[in-house]
Amino acid sequence: VKPIKGVVLNSVGLTGPGASALLADGRWQQRNDEPFFLSFMSVQPRADERLAELREFVALLKRNLADFNAPVGLEMNFSCPNAGIDPSLLINEVGTALEIAADLNIPLQPKFNATVPIQAVCEVCGHSACDAITMSNTIPWGQLTQQIDWRQLFGAAESPLAHIGGGGLSGWPLTPIICNWISAARDHGFSKPIWACGGIDSRRAVDQMRKAGASGVQLGVVAILRPWRMRRIIRYANASFV
Repeated sequence: VKPIKGVVLNSVGLTGPGASALLADGRWQQRNDEPFFLSFMSVQPRADERLAELREFVALLKRNLADFNAPVGLEMNFSCPNAGIDPSLLINEVGTALEIAADLNIPLQPKFNATVPIQAVCEVCGHSACDAITMSNTIPWGQLTQQIDWRQLFGAAESPLAHIGGGGLSGWPLTPIICNWISAARDHGFSKPIWACGGIDSRRAVDQMRKAGASGVQLGVVAILRPWRMRRIIRYANASFV
């Protein structure tokens, strides 16, 4: 964590007790205020195994949907670089995954990072089951070198987290990258909602995402680097996206 530079490098995977334990806990079902999204990513090494894992999760969630008090959607994560899977290989699975998850009859929102080609996202997310997308997850170490000066940010050409996979970057350098990606996707004809995330640590960053064509924002790294700003950014974003 580099608070002064405003960046974070993390190699935290998708830790947790598993969907069965979380659904058995009942806290999700008991929420009765605002609609919310669950996030899921298959983490098996092979494509057929990942799709089988998704089918198991969809069947589990479907059995529990009637117990949810608040409306719920599913964010389908195809972008975490810390789960032992190359996210660039997952784009070809999105269409099939959407067909599988469509059985839930709830909003579906695939999540990508900005290394994925815009045209590929536009093609797979033209699927009728796709309601929106999230852009972007953290950027894997060493990628997008024309936009990210890794050495300047962390003082070395090798990741300080190389021993645990290299990690991914969060923080202000992502904001212009995400804005450019969203703007280009809109120019390409992508008309579905885009939830923007990546380095949003100020009201100015919210404005930049909105002007680029975002439909809303998600906050993450600001909770680590500038937590005292969270409430006012949330209030500002809620007022901005009307």
